[in-house]
This record gives sequence, structure tokens and C-alpha cells, in this order.
Amino acid sequence: MSPLELFAATLGVIAVWLTVKQNWLCWPIGLVMVLIYSYVFYDYKLYSNMLLQVVYAGVQVYGWWQWTRGDATATGGAVIRLTPAPLLGGLAIGLVAGLALGAAMATWSDASQPWLDALLTGFSLVAQWWMANKREQCWPLWIVLDAIFVGLFVDQGLYLTAALYGLFLMLAVHGWHQWRKSAAVSA
Repeated sequence: MSPLELFAATLGVIAVWLTVKQNWLCWPIGLVMVLIYSYVFYDYKLYSNMLLQVVYAGVQVYGWWQWTRGDATATGGAVIRLTPAPLLGGLAIGLVAGLALGAAMATWSDASQPWLDALLTGFSLVAQWWMANKREQCWPLWIVLDAIFVGLFVDQGLYLTAALYGLFLMLAVHGWHQWRKSAAVSA
């Protein structure tokens, strides 16, 4: 465990907790976290996750804008519950992105876990997009992903990050419960 990993993990806990509470400060704090983690994952040859963090940086900026839109006290509007068609469409996008990235990483890199890392990356992008747009289903997807991430990070010796993702899993369960209370159905 490096001091950098510890700092990023601490920011991650704060960012996810603020997301559960629908506080817009989750986005700038999350931005710093993902930029730090991009370096950590590069160092551990988790290249898909490194790229994911770079993309997350853009999504963090988008989420920040989406949730505030000129009002620093905004919570980003109502939580929306996806209907089956957009839900399945999002999951299909995650699968295709993960398989394409996995093939690229397995072929052209020395990634330590090219397929698993890439599939987690593809689905994480979907979950992050849904979160930025306040779609309730981001939380059950995060629950599944976080559970798998814990195993990946233990395998890689990133024990603090594995613990962080275990905490993320618990926060995702809490977030899903909180967001379900206010969700409306949307297509």
C-alpha cells in the first residue's frame, strides 16, 4: 500500500458517500480520486482500469455539470428508474465495450488480467453514466461490479483498494436503498 493509494481510497469513500447523499461535491472529489487511481492502476498493469479512470475523469466533469447546472446546491434532478429496453441496451453496450477492450488488451499489451479488467471497465462505464444521469439501476450494477473488483484487487495485491471496493459495495447497497425511495419510472 502506497500513500498515494491510501489518499485515493480515502477520497473514494468520501466521493461515494456524497453520491449516496446526492451531494454535488461527489464529482470534484471523485475527479481527483480517479486521476490518482489512473496512475496506481498503470503501475499495477491494470491498463483497462487505468483507461477507465481517465474516462471517469470526463464523466466526473459531466456529472458535476449535470448535477449543478448553475446551482451549487443542486442534487441533479430526480432519480429515474429505467425500463427494460434502455436497461438492456446499456448492459449490451457494456458487454460489447468490454469484449472489444479485452481483445485489444490481450493482443497488444502485457496487461495482468486483460479480459476481466476490460469487462469490468465496460460495465463500469455504463454504471458511471447511469449514476451521472441519476438512473437508479446504477446501484445494483455497482454492487455486482464492486464484488468482482474486490477479488481482482486482492489477486493483484492491491489490498487497500480491495477493501475500498468492499466499502463501495456496502455503500452501493445503501445508495440503492436511498435512491429507490425517490425513483420515478422513465423510458
